Amino acid sequence: MKETVRDLLKSSVISIGMAMAIFCLVGIVFDIGYKGHFSLDNYRFTKMVIGCVLIGLGFGVPTIVYRKDTLPVPVRAIIHMGIGCVVYTIVAYAVGWIDGSATVGQGVLIVAIQLAVAFLIWLLFRRYYRAEAKKMNDRIQEMKK
Repeated sequence: MKETVRDLLKSSVISIGMAMAIFCLVGIVFDIGYKGHFSLDNYRFTKMVIGCVLIGLGFGVPTIVYRKDTLPVPVRAIIHMGIGCVVYTIVAYAVGWIDGSATVGQGVLIVAIQLAVAFLIWLLFRRYYRAEAKKMNDRIQEMKK
């Protein structure tokens, strides 16, 4: 139980950190794009930071599903990404990242970009953890000799 809570906290902190890093990078792009005239009023910055924390939790907490070995990996990934992307979409509308006046085409593009970024991050983590597992397995085989 302690290990599960520790893993949950670790994945949540990592996800929140990644959400904040992406938020900062996108903020820099917008600041440059608006030539230094990018302003946030009416507590929009605070709302966006809270939104980042919620998105981090939305992607971090569902990683607990990967501890359930009886589910196939694709099902676990769908559950994880499904929850994370739904949380992201709700938060994005709530804080104004996705404007309610967006056209259907713009909405589809936004969702496609969201899914692509989430899937890329998932693939990078999957690659990292597979490499770690391979190292451990190789070390175990080495110790058996």
